[in-house]
Amino acid sequence: MPGVTALRGGVLTFAGDPFRTPDVVRFERDGAVAMTDGRIVACGPATEVLAGLAPGATVHDHRGALITAGFVDAHVHYPQLGVIGAGGLPLLDWLSQYTFPSEIRYADVAHAREAAGCYLEESLRNGITTGGVFCTVHAHSVDALFDAAAARGTRTIAGKVLMDRNAPAALLDTVQRGYDDSKALIDRWSGRGRLGYAITPRFAATSTPAQLEAAGALWRERPGTWLQSHVAENLAEVAWIRQLFPEHERYLDVYDHYGLLGPRAMYAHGIHLDEGDWQHLFDSGTAIAHCPTSNNFLGSGAFALDQATAGARPVKVALGTDIGGGTSLSMFRTMQAACEVAQLRGQPLAPSRAWWLATAGGAEALGFGGTIGSLAVGTEADVVVVDLAATPMLELRLREVEGVEEMLGALLALGDDRAVRATYVAGRLAHDRDHPAPSKIRGRVARPH
Repeated sequence: MPGVTALRGGVLTFAGDPFRTPDVVRFERDGAVAMTDGRIVACGPATEVLAGLAPGATVHDHRGALITAGFVDAHVHYPQLGVIGAGGLPLLDWLSQYTFPSEIRYADVAHAREAAGCYLEESLRNGITTGGVFCTVHAHSVDALFDAAAARGTRTIAGKVLMDRNAPAALLDTVQRGYDDSKALIDRWSGRGRLGYAITPRFAATSTPAQLEAAGALWRERPGTWLQSHVAENLAEVAWIRQLFPEHERYLDVYDHYGLLGPRAMYAHGIHLDEGDWQHLFDSGTAIAHCPTSNNFLGSGAFALDQATAGARPVKVALGTDIGGGTSLSMFRTMQAACEVAQLRGQPLAPSRAWWLATAGGAEALGFGGTIGSLAVGTEADVVVVDLAATPMLELRLREVEGVEEMLGALLALGDDRAVRATYVAGRLAHDRDHPAPSKIRGRVARPH
């Protein structure tokens, strides 16, 4: 196999959904993953994989490290890098005092480009190879992100935020302009390489019924797109939606009424939902992004992951960092926070299940099951090498572990960007901790015309 790159080390995979099937975690202590032309071509015991390689294949020896699928961050706001840690306020006040003023700065094209580059570089440094990203109301904020993502080869789903009410005048569009800008962006970017477009009404409170109707119409007109928004994050928000849409009994019904639920729809948070909502999400094929660090930081509430995934109607759930309500682009921290929230609810979350949500589960929730989030043969070669001796504390702790579950638990508690030794995007080395490339943050590439 010419042009093959192989990674040797401990290989973590899943034989199925650990929320539905027991004993699906697979760990090959001395394993290998081989990739070429952007895809995985072999995965298994190192002796078998390496024996099947043609002479001249490149083999990187990471024995003692962990090799896993790249992480999927299903919900993040790249324009909110500048408000990380701006705390002390609940959601609606936080939006008004911190987020909206920060997003107004994205009227400056150069500012958007710099932030987009920074966001993607930091994501790669944290092993994130796929993102579901909110931009701002400015169309060029989407161009800036897709420019940067195309240059790096990341799988990026993103869209221009739609808002035509209840926000500062500098961040408002109109029904027609929001529709036209989104349609033009779809035509310019959707399906280019590893890029996908998400129609993005921020949430029901900041869009008039006419704009929600236009968003639903556009989603139907462009079936290759995604839909992303927020739902039931905060109790004051839920009460506000009830006032704005008194004709609808449930928050989720508002989105359903305008045709905004279905496969490829991802809603962030979903904290304040009930059994009827879970059933509705399952029936429609709509996914939820669980954003535990944001939910904790803003005091929004504890997401009921156990209820979402329970019984005969399991809802598709992914994990999201939700920067900047979220406090870190580290998926280790995000997984750990998910476990902490579950523990507080009296429904412990196994570290392996959290890891599945951050990889294969996130891929399935975004509609990429069998394409990313896995090391299975034929999948896209988004791969992360995790250094199990990245810090003295991590190395010391891992000497004492017994079994894979405890190893993953220690990584969730003690891991951070220092533990990400290498990130591969479609088989290409995109981040090398030990040999960093010159920063691309301020770099620019040409937009398509």
